[in-house]
Amino acid sequence: MSEMDRSGNLIIVSGPSGAGKSVLASRVLQVMPHLKFSVSYTTRAPRGAEQNGVEYFFVSREAFQALIQGNDLLEFAEVYGNHYGTSREFVDGLLRQGEDVLLDVDIQGASIVRQKRPDAVGVFILPPSYRILRDRLMRRSLDAGFVIEQRLKIARREIRHYNDYDYLIINEEINSSTLELQSIILGARCRTAARRERAESVIATFGGIDAEDP
Repeated sequence: MSEMDRSGNLIIVSGPSGAGKSVLASRVLQVMPHLKFSVSYTTRAPRGAEQNGVEYFFVSREAFQALIQGNDLLEFAEVYGNHYGTSREFVDGLLRQGEDVLLDVDIQGASIVRQKRPDAVGVFILPPSYRILRDRLMRRSLDAGFVIEQRLKIARREIRHYNDYDYLIINEEINSSTLELQSIILGARCRTAARRERAESVIATFGGIDAEDP
């Protein structure tokens, strides 16, 4: 049995806006085989060079409501006045193929997914300090000043939930943080539960788990 005979792992990454989730996700996706990004639906407008179907599926509010009514979303939430949701079939299809799926969602969405998928691995990304988080948000130049203040206010509440996750990365230096996230994903692939079928096929070559000693 090969590694691709396994079911994939769902890796949930959360943290306050500006903590570096998107950068970390992009870096590990570039270097890790059999890791895919869960492209979510959103009603917000694209930012910068974002492309439909790459960072997000950009849809109207009406189309988003249709997804909710059709039970097509694994989770959905309203964040900063916009709606975000994870496609159930998109994620499950990749997992069935043996691909690990990286899901970047907020605290609320992560909680919903983990209730439905308790075997998912939760990773919280924490900035080194409030001041550094503020500086990062300012340097991005993606939001007006009042929006940045709103994000910082929400970040104060979000960071209290770090202990709800399996792993914590304090994103001070991007290379070190990337290696930490890679290690978490590799570790998830080595969990006993994730490799049970392969272990059983190995044990079968010994005559089975109940085999008598020769």
